[in-house]
Amino acid sequence: MKSSSDLRSMLKNIDRKGYPAYKGTYGIYDFGNYYLSIDHVQGDPFASPSKLSIEVKGKKAGFPAEFYNAKYKRIALCDHLTRLFYNALSKISFRAKGSGKSGLFSISKCGQEVLERTACTINPSNGDISIHFEAGFPANGRTVNGRELSKMLFDLLPSCAISSLFYKNIDQKALKSAIDLSEDQYNIRTKLDSMGLVAFIADGSILPRESGVSQRPMKHCVAFKSPDSYRVSFDLPHHGEITGMGIPKGITLIVGGGYHGKSTLLKALELGVYDHIKGDGREFVITDPTAMKIRAEDGRSITNTDISMFINNLPNGKDTISFCTEDASGSTSQAANVVEAIETGSSLFLIDEDTSATNFMIRDELMQRVILRDQEPITPFIERVRELYERYGISSIIVAGSCGSYFHPADHIIQMDQYMPKDITMIAKEAAKDFPIVSLPENKHPDPCFDRCFKAGNDLKKDRRIKVKTLGKDAFSINKETVDLRYVEQIVDSEQTAALSYALLYAKLHLMDGTKNLRQIIDELMKLIDTKGLAALLNCKYVNTNLAVVRKQEIMAAINRYRKL
Repeated sequence: MKSSSDLRSMLKNIDRKGYPAYKGTYGIYDFGNYYLSIDHVQGDPFASPSKLSIEVKGKKAGFPAEFYNAKYKRIALCDHLTRLFYNALSKISFRAKGSGKSGLFSISKCGQEVLERTACTINPSNGDISIHFEAGFPANGRTVNGRELSKMLFDLLPSCAISSLFYKNIDQKALKSAIDLSEDQYNIRTKLDSMGLVAFIADGSILPRESGVSQRPMKHCVAFKSPDSYRVSFDLPHHGEITGMGIPKGITLIVGGGYHGKSTLLKALELGVYDHIKGDGREFVITDPTAMKIRAEDGRSITNTDISMFINNLPNGKDTISFCTEDASGSTSQAANVVEAIETGSSLFLIDEDTSATNFMIRDELMQRVILRDQEPITPFIERVRELYERYGISSIIVAGSCGSYFHPADHIIQMDQYMPKDITMIAKEAAKDFPIVSLPENKHPDPCFDRCFKAGNDLKKDRRIKVKTLGKDAFSINKETVDLRYVEQIVDSEQTAALSYALLYAKLHLMDGTKNLRQIIDELMKLIDTKGLAALLNCKYVNTNLAVVRKQEIMAAINRYRKL
């Protein structure tokens, strides 16, 4: 390890030399209060910024051990520190001058959700903190501007580190509030199952968002209030007693007129698999962590998936037990999405009729009389929804605004009226008596086959340099193959998309050996992440790109959309 004075001298010596001279700055430097590591230096001032990290020893950082003695607390602590460091960096970015990306400072920009990230980690055994960020090394044209980099690393950066990463210098009440909130959220999440619930929405929650492109809460809107029949309470360690609507296990139908908040409620439940920051309005919207949004997805690829539970006897005789296509229809894609969610162990499906294939969701009694069962290859979801719950323990929350056929199988029916939920189960069930019940298949369908095994990624192993690129939240590419994730709606951050790309790449290179099925492969990936952290997916000596945590449901979705399985 070198001293900070060594780095200062080096920058003075290489000033005005060719830009490659910056390569000599690799290494770890002792800045007294922390260690600065220059992990990767960009090739020129217009290339991707250099990768840097700071490590603060636990004794100097001084964060109380009770703030990181549980995983959910560590995630909340690191999220809070990342936000502080981001705010500090944003004030000094580009204050050093030069060509290209000279003077840039950047780190993960956290949204409304609290996610585990590689950007900031804490060692649970000693409290050591590591934070990873990017910096644009300054240049005049394509020559080193050592004086400006010295300004960045010695004048600007230390104040950010000191103000953000040391307990004595931050707003301790704000940090404790974030840790306490994480403990309350964890408390609710761990109690849902024992209380027979799949979700909880606290009274007073603000569900509508500011706009279609903003996840901040809408101002001056109706606060959520539970119907008396669904109200439950939790005694939380910090918040105290909290009340709200508990959605029971089983089949729940959300109905109501257009623009009355049905889809807004469902969207909040989709994202309730994540914790949210204080002030978001959805801090206490807590959903079963395995919940999966199911929708139609025209054009997606499907590889060797058993969709026979829903689609059989195709006119062309195509096999639906090991179904393959590169251009699925709406109903076929939704059937695959359901089966793949079952494969990952999901115990809650979230479905909105607006994003579903009509012929997958329902065939009414009149259509069944005209088009007989043996003439229709699709078994609609309404005929399987009760079986999914009773046989596999999978609950469903379904938004419906135009079809009342689901009144019959539903256990619970909630009407959204001007963003306020009302229990109309008894009224709807009584009205449904006057309408025919959709007939169900006579025989139970065999369990789906999940023995899909894929061979190693020999095509990738031959490449000396594999190019991985993240395209926002919507997609990623490995070399020239793009994986479309636009309709995997529970991805909330582009760093999750990056994590999915590296998870898929790791699986192809190291786990797909032709003997393990996809469930085993994904379980191994999750075990790797749990034991060694997200950075283990990078298979690199340093964090070359920041990643955010993903669930096994999204990993399954990404792998299944890769056309080169």
